[in-house]
Amino acid sequence: MRRCRLRDLGISPGRLPRGPKNGITDIAGVEVGYATVMADRPQVVRSGVTAIWPARDVWQRPMFAGFHSFNGNGELTGAHWLAEQGLLTAPIAITNTHSVGLARDAIGAYAARKGVASAWILPVAAETYDGTLSDAESLSITMEHVFAALDEAKGGPIAEGNVGGGTGMICHEFKGGTGTASRVVESGDVTYRVGALVQANYGVRELLRVDGVRVGEAIGIDEVPSPRRPRQEGGSIIVILATDAPLLPIQCQRLARRAATGLAWVGGIGANSSGDLFLAFSTANRIDPAAAVSDVRMAAPDTMTLLFQAAAEATEEAILNALTAAETMTGFGGNTAHALPLDRLQEVMRRYGRC
Repeated sequence: MRRCRLRDLGISPGRLPRGPKNGITDIAGVEVGYATVMADRPQVVRSGVTAIWPARDVWQRPMFAGFHSFNGNGELTGAHWLAEQGLLTAPIAITNTHSVGLARDAIGAYAARKGVASAWILPVAAETYDGTLSDAESLSITMEHVFAALDEAKGGPIAEGNVGGGTGMICHEFKGGTGTASRVVESGDVTYRVGALVQANYGVRELLRVDGVRVGEAIGIDEVPSPRRPRQEGGSIIVILATDAPLLPIQCQRLARRAATGLAWVGGIGANSSGDLFLAFSTANRIDPAAAVSDVRMAAPDTMTLLFQAAAEATEEAILNALTAAETMTGFGGNTAHALPLDRLQEVMRRYGRC
């Protein structure tokens, strides 16, 4: 059965309406680019880089952002300065664990190449581990891969599954990777959007749920084998949330925390060896660093409840889109991560009236 998005299978989790592209690029100005690296010689590589532009002029006009660590066995660079200042000042990169430092440095080098005028740059780069399917010690990601992902970023519909930083990732012992989704919130006479992009690389099979249905128990490892030997709970997930709601840094931080709700709905528990790191940014308030005073807006506190729901629902569906889009992959050491079988998923969901 052809790989597709979750809703193409007739499965529609959540209650809020989705955005027109049902992705993080539903937020005006947000662009996503990929560099996917696949090789069998001289090393087995199944890896890549995902780049997210909050806006192309983010260097000159930063925006408010917030960060949350649900479980901290992972890395998201620049988090200390983000927590201190509350401003996102550069594009974001997501890659594999052993390349996170290189990705961080590459953003700085890209800024220098483009002549960005800034006293310093402390970029955000995040990671999840792809060493089951890719030779992590080959250190195959280069600065040129990061530059390519940044240069090729675009708005509109984006690829999911085995692309960019998600190329070698595993989710609930199926093939995982990159996924995205969005939600629309009506607050009075104003409409806001919240989009999520995930790099999903976590979880054990039996905990997987799709729209509340225990799919991981129904499609167990006796039917679709696990790529991990020995089996273990672990891995990581990076969630990037974007919104056009006018949020202050503390509100962005609160929004980022709600990614944990969407993760839990799918079956993530924040295991001890998992790096579950979330970042949320708002495109609504743009700051002029040279101005003595910046006028900003703030969404009403009660509006946050619907935005929290939107963040949770978008995160949930983004993870599931990563699973339904990803294709079976064989990689390092002959390990194979099998794709979630879509016909079986539909069969299980019909049994519970969800498809």
